[in-house]
Amino acid sequence: MWIKNSVFYQIYPLGAFGAPFHNDGVLEHRILKAKAYIEPLKKLGIDCVLFNPLFQSKTHGYDTTDYFTVDCRLGTNQDLADVLNLYYEQGIRVLFDGVFNHVGRDFFAFQDVLTNRESSEYRDWFYIDFNNNNEYDDHFSYQNWEGYSALVKLNLRCESLITYLLDVIDFWMDTFHIDGIRFDVAYCLDRDFVKRVRSHCKHKNPDFFLLGETLHGDYNQWVNEEMFDSCTNYECYKGLYSSFNSKNFFEILYSYNRQFGKDPWCLYTNKYLLNFVDNHDVPRIASQLENVNHLPLIYTMLITMPGIPCLYYGSEWGIQGIKNHDDTQLRPQIESLKYNELTSHIERLIHIKHEYQDLWYGDYQQIAITNTACVYQRGQLWICINMEADPCRLSLPWSGTLKDLLSGNEIDIQQSITMDGYHSYILKKD
Repeated sequence: MWIKNSVFYQIYPLGAFGAPFHNDGVLEHRILKAKAYIEPLKKLGIDCVLFNPLFQSKTHGYDTTDYFTVDCRLGTNQDLADVLNLYYEQGIRVLFDGVFNHVGRDFFAFQDVLTNRESSEYRDWFYIDFNNNNEYDDHFSYQNWEGYSALVKLNLRCESLITYLLDVIDFWMDTFHIDGIRFDVAYCLDRDFVKRVRSHCKHKNPDFFLLGETLHGDYNQWVNEEMFDSCTNYECYKGLYSSFNSKNFFEILYSYNRQFGKDPWCLYTNKYLLNFVDNHDVPRIASQLENVNHLPLIYTMLITMPGIPCLYYGSEWGIQGIKNHDDTQLRPQIESLKYNELTSHIERLIHIKHEYQDLWYGDYQQIAITNTACVYQRGQLWICINMEADPCRLSLPWSGTLKDLLSGNEIDIQQSITMDGYHSYILKKD
């Protein structure tokens, strides 16, 4: 499948293109600003863009009110189609963010329930108790997402609702020609519904990519031949930044081996999870890390670990952002993508990722480790990291000369390697 050698890039359009947080109902063609991202994304080496919610909502995009109409704060359906055609012409694939666990209160079917109550033909689309009340004084209560009453939970076992949502997906595939969908809060979705969606999508397009947002637990529950192709790897997200902040590489390399090692008990060997160091829900990695010198190193680990690397817009040149009450600080307006030393390092990493198949298909093995330095193997490549300011020396089971793909320098190995401070290497035998 094409995702096995693709680098992803995530854009939150409502933030990136300067839309107001609350939908003002004014049509603005902001999605056209996405055209300016294409050239720098091609230079960086991006293969696929994940767009977070694009369709009509009241606020942040996850309170959908219309699955068939682009949010007026971003533009029109034609605007979006025109932008995506330009992405496709440059060989960049596209994923949409599918919010199918819940809708906003202004969604037409919920509005019908508010008007017609027990007589509504859509009452079974939701989990409603007409013998109760809620904070809106609707004279009934309903299930929501994690206590947020503005997000009305959908009953994904209702056949008419399933038919409607499959029609939504068909519309997205046929109108916008997308290559896949990210399923928001996939850990909340009814598993039979997910199986129906997979069967439906794969029948239309066997290469259609289904990505589930999951947090913790055994990802095999969701990533299997009946459900999703991949999921978000929050275990390694946490392990990456906390290994640097606590000076404990044992944490992340334990997770690498637990997930992708060669032992029969390893969990996800030969599966391609979506790996990241930040996204629209968590602090920017430049704010999360306690030492800014670790930024290039954590990206080396992200792009050389097994799975699918995903960058979050703006973080490739180190912008900062922490969570606030509406997450707007994590989702800022960025008119144009910038380029600096960190971006150059990431571009080089992506180029190496594309050139050397071992970084996609090579097995994983830990070679050497201390609290602050490590060496691991991907096929015939060795990835070496030193998070300390001072040089360090690690013993290695090999002698000879290796080429560092990052710098182009020859590295002499005599049963050990000396690594410069705050440095990473990708070593290959000549």
